[in-house]
Amino acid sequence: MLKVALTGGIATGKSYCLGRFARRGVPVIDADVLVHSLVRRGEPAYAAVRERFGEAVLRSDGEIDRAKLGAVVFGDATARRDLEAIIHPAVYTAVKTWYEALADLPPHFALADIPLLYETGHETDFDKVIVTWCPRLMQRARLNQRNHLTEDEALARLAAQMPVDEKARRADYVIKTDGTFAETDRQVVEIYEALASR
Repeated sequence: MLKVALTGGIATGKSYCLGRFARRGVPVIDADVLVHSLVRRGEPAYAAVRERFGEAVLRSDGEIDRAKLGAVVFGDATARRDLEAIIHPAVYTAVKTWYEALADLPPHFALADIPLLYETGHETDFDKVIVTWCPRLMQRARLNQRNHLTEDEALARLAAQMPVDEKARRADYVIKTDGTFAETDRQVVEIYEALASR
């Protein structure tokens, strides 16, 4: 079973591409979805986040309010590093466990969507890396539209990640998402076929 990572900048189409691979029968896991489960009340990461950031980042039901937490960590680099030190080890442990549980069946590769793969230095955990790419101005526009962020908030999130051009330079495969959905789908199929027939 080939371990493949899908990464890229925020708002570059990772989730869309992950869905297209899944529709072709590729086992997939999404680190962002994992984070939701890892910080639920009762989980070790929840306790660590609550201890570090306090009651101010909780909703009325006691669960972590991701918007409030995001406002804190994207405005403070130290706070962001503290959160990453809590979350990232738990995510990579969960991804490793997921891979180990998979049967090596066609198409003989499985895909993990890991937004901060290069930033965390975990690219060597994977056999191949796919990066989704679009121009920075398009990223900003998508981010503002999708997340309803101010310009400053969008820029802070972009600044917290490695530039997508650098990620694309390091990747084994690049999916350019600045065209039509059909163009993106064509690239997904090409990469699927290359990995499935290796």
